[in-house]
Amino acid sequence: MIAEWFSGGARTPVRLPDGRTREVFVRVEGPEDGRWLTMLHGFPTSSYDYKPLVAPLTTAGHRLLLFDFLGFGDSDKPREPYSLFDQVAITTALWESHGIERTAVVAHDYGVSVAQELLASHGQSLTRVAFMNGGLYSELHRPIAIQRALKAPVVGALVARLSNERAFAANMRSIFSDEHQPSDEELHELWLGITNRDGQRNHHRLIKYIDERRENAARWRGALERTDRPLQFVWGDADPISGEHMLAEVRRTLPRARVESRADIGHYPQLEDPGWVSENLLAFL
Repeated sequence: MIAEWFSGGARTPVRLPDGRTREVFVRVEGPEDGRWLTMLHGFPTSSYDYKPLVAPLTTAGHRLLLFDFLGFGDSDKPREPYSLFDQVAITTALWESHGIERTAVVAHDYGVSVAQELLASHGQSLTRVAFMNGGLYSELHRPIAIQRALKAPVVGALVARLSNERAFAANMRSIFSDEHQPSDEELHELWLGITNRDGQRNHHRLIKYIDERRENAARWRGALERTDRPLQFVWGDADPISGEHMLAEVRRTLPRARVESRADIGHYPQLEDPGWVSENLLAFL
C-alpha cells in the first residue's frame, strides 16, 4: 500500500540551482554493495509505480534510488513553476548525497525527458539507460483530453481543482491496455499518492513539461542519437499516448538499441506486467 511505501522512505532537503531548498521523498532499496540503479517515474504518479519491480531488481543485486520528483507523491508541492531541468538537478544532487558516481537509469513517461537531459548533460555518470513508454519525440506525443485541458490557460487551474478519483480512474483505464486493466484497489492507491499533500492541485503547473519537451526537442533527440551508452526500450504498443507510433521512430533512428515491446501492454508496462518488465530489465542491466 502507498502509505507503507511512503513510510519506508524519508523526505530529504535538496537545494535547487536558484538557491531554493525543497524536500523530496527518497527511498533506497537493495544491498549496500549493489549496483546503483536510478528509477525515474512518470506523470502524474510517483515512485510507487516501481514497487512491483523492487524485489526482482534488488534480488539480482541492484541498489535502487527511488524518489518522487518535486510536485509528485510525498515530495514538496510548491505553487510555483516546475521545470524538468530542476528535476535533473534534484536527481544529480541525490547522486552526490548518496555517493553515486555511476548508475544505470530506468525511466518512464515524465522521467523519460529527465533521462534524456541526463544523457545530454551528465552522460559520463550513466552506465546504461532503459526507457518505458514516454514522449521521447515531442512531435509524436499524443496527450489525452485531460492533459490538453490541464495545459490550457486559466481553464487548466480549474480542471486541476475539480479533479476527482472517478475521473482519474477513467483516464488511467484509458491508457492501460484492455488486457491489463488495473483493479479499483490499485487505482485507489495511485490516487492516494497523487492527492498526497494536495498534489492534484498542481497538475496544471506540472503539465507544462509538454512545452519543455517541444522547446528542447532537438537537444533531447540528439542525446539519444549521439550517446554511446547502451539503450533499451521496454514498450507497450497499445499505449494511445506514446505507443507503437513512438517506438517506430526508435527503431528507425536507434537501430543498435535493444527493443522489447508487446501489443497487449499500454502506457504503464511496470504495472501491467511487472514480471515481463523485470525479466527484460535484468537481461539488459
